[in-house]
Amino acid sequence: MKQLGFFRMIAASSLLAASTAIAQEGTQPRLPTVELTAGMYVIQAEVAQTHQQHSIGLMHRQSMGVNEGMLFVYQSPEIRCYWMRNTLIPLTIAFLDDDGTIVNLKDMEPHTERSNCSIKPVRYALEMNQGWFDQRGIKPGFRLRGIPPASGNGL
Repeated sequence: MKQLGFFRMIAASSLLAASTAIAQEGTQPRLPTVELTAGMYVIQAEVAQTHQQHSIGLMHRQSMGVNEGMLFVYQSPEIRCYWMRNTLIPLTIAFLDDDGTIVNLKDMEPHTERSNCSIKPVRYALEMNQGWFDQRGIKPGFRLRGIPPASGNGL
């Protein structure tokens, strides 16, 4: 009897893993956007709020517009780490405080599983085309405007 329960648990775990893998196979449909400002620059950022949206992110996208990005919104501040498995375009990620201040920036290369992490707990992360922040002289300590509240139901 114990073996039957064990095999059911293994089958359920395999089904969950398979459904997660399937969810991560395709390109995520475009998500609702918010307009962020970085000084004189305007960013159209898709907002990823759910666990599934966070998991898929920008995977399998062929390109992204010059002033487009993806903003990841979480319910609570934590150390956040990202990798680039199944991501085709080079990105720079900005880890953001609750008020939109950039904590740190990391360049991320496509098709890698190398972790790129925030240096302290954050509630937000913004992915842009690689070099976007550097080309505009935007560095840690700079504050982005227009960050939505992390309520999970604001968009």
